[in-house]
This record gives sequence, structure tokens and C-alpha cells, in this order.
Amino acid sequence: MGNLKRHCFALDLVDDPKLMAEYKKYHEKIWPEITASIKNAGIEVLEIYCVGNRMFMIMEVNDTFSFERKSQMDADNPKVQEWERLMWKYQQALPTAKEGEKWLVMEKIYEL
Repeated sequence: MGNLKRHCFALDLVDDPKLMAEYKKYHEKIWPEITASIKNAGIEVLEIYCVGNRMFMIMEVNDTFSFERKSQMDADNPKVQEWERLMWKYQQALPTAKEGEKWLVMEKIYEL
């Protein structure tokens, strides 16, 4: 498969302790269909970190992954659409997001 490529993203949660706790609870055991869709898209590692209501996601992908392919797979998968609708109750776009954008790709500015 070659080397994995890393992508990093940011997104905020609605700043409400009850909603943030619910969101984290969902991620203790995400739906199996969501796990399958992630793996089928060529994503081999996916981690989400949270501080306050700011989230940071690290995704490591193999050579089969493309944002276009993942987007099409998600659009064609009713269970992914259901999950995304549910998660949007807890998420809020970053101030710099355009209409309809959720997770924003972060720019790498330093590497040791």
C-alpha cells in the first residue's frame, strides 16, 4: 500500500457540557456501519482529540483514499448520512467555515 498520508482537521462542538458529554458517549462505541465506511474509504488510522469544545482529528490514509471518493461513498450511504445528521446536533462550524463545511483541513506549519 505504500506510506500512509496524514490529514488533520478541526471542528468545534456546541459549547454545552451536556451535549459535549453525549457526543463523547457516541464515540465510545460508534456504529459498526460508520467504522466500516471509514475503513472502506482507505482510512487506516482515525483519532479525535478534544480540548474545551475544540476538536482535532488525525486521519492516516492509504493510496486508495481520496476526498472525492470518500465524499461520494458518504453521499451514497444512508447510515453515514443518518450519523452525520445526528452528529451535527453536537457540532458547530468553525468561524472560518463556509456554508455547509464541517471538519476543516488544517495547514501543517511545523514539523520536527
